[in-house]
Amino acid sequence: MPRLSVPFRSRRGLFGRILFLGTLLTLTAPVYAQWLPYRVDKGIVYHKAKGIDLVVDVFVPTFENLNPMFGSPEEGKGKGIIDVVSGGFKDSDDRLREHEMAGLFMVMCNRGYTVFAVRPGSVPQFTDLEMTANLQWGIRWVKENAPKYGVDPEKLALAGASAGGHLALMSMVNEEQGDPSAQDPLMRHGTRVKAVVAFFPPADFLRWENDQPVDYSREPKLMFSDGLEGHSREEQDAMAARLSPARHVKPGLPPLLLIHGDSDPIVPLNQSLYMEQAMREAGNEVKLIIKPGGGHFWLTIIEEIMVAADWVTQKLADGK
Repeated sequence: MPRLSVPFRSRRGLFGRILFLGTLLTLTAPVYAQWLPYRVDKGIVYHKAKGIDLVVDVFVPTFENLNPMFGSPEEGKGKGIIDVVSGGFKDSDDRLREHEMAGLFMVMCNRGYTVFAVRPGSVPQFTDLEMTANLQWGIRWVKENAPKYGVDPEKLALAGASAGGHLALMSMVNEEQGDPSAQDPLMRHGTRVKAVVAFFPPADFLRWENDQPVDYSREPKLMFSDGLEGHSREEQDAMAARLSPARHVKPGLPPLLLIHGDSDPIVPLNQSLYMEQAMREAGNEVKLIIKPGGGHFWLTIIEEIMVAADWVTQKLADGK
């Protein structure tokens, strides 16, 4: 199956969407809120790890202030998106605002989706594996609490960008089953979702640029909580392999959509190419969209968010 390059839909439509978002972002917060198609339930604690409260912000569609440019509110009604808030393996308010400014919540809530923005923790407090485990706690929390928001826990997609996309892939390839007899109601839920979307995600730390390993010293506590010192190069490479979702793909994974710019200076395009290849070789459904000239984020990324919303709608369609 050929890969896709996404053309601009129309300059009028494209710039209309950008102008609309730009206008909203220049307004003061109270005025801005009046134009939104959602309300936000902020700072809900879904788990505590290492004495740190891990939180989720829930973007709930109000079915008001709808804009037909962003699609029909019937598409996502009763369905949810789990958005992994992480950039540079940090889950700060700034990372959440980046998702807001990209138009993710605007588009998805306008289409009727409830968006659960899960914060999985940050380095150096948590390693990659610990953040993956935190995210999986978040997925279980969403499934347990989805009915309170009118969402079917079997109609969820997982999405993330950059480090958030990486953690989404890590959760996907390390999915855990629920235990119906568990005392903790969250543990009765498995971590599998119906579909996964990853924007420019790291997928193979051992084949970064020119098939050479990533520079582990860039974030030494991402691999080991005590850093790299005292861990041999063999141990470091073994952990890098463990943290490379492209190396752990197996048959039977949920459908995956990858979106990556061909001029990304931070996460090379080959990362999505390796993930696509691994998914295809395992017999899983996968689509890779390459953004011509796209860097690590791009100003018109709302267009790709809308493409992703179309794809998620197909995968979460009733009867599937």
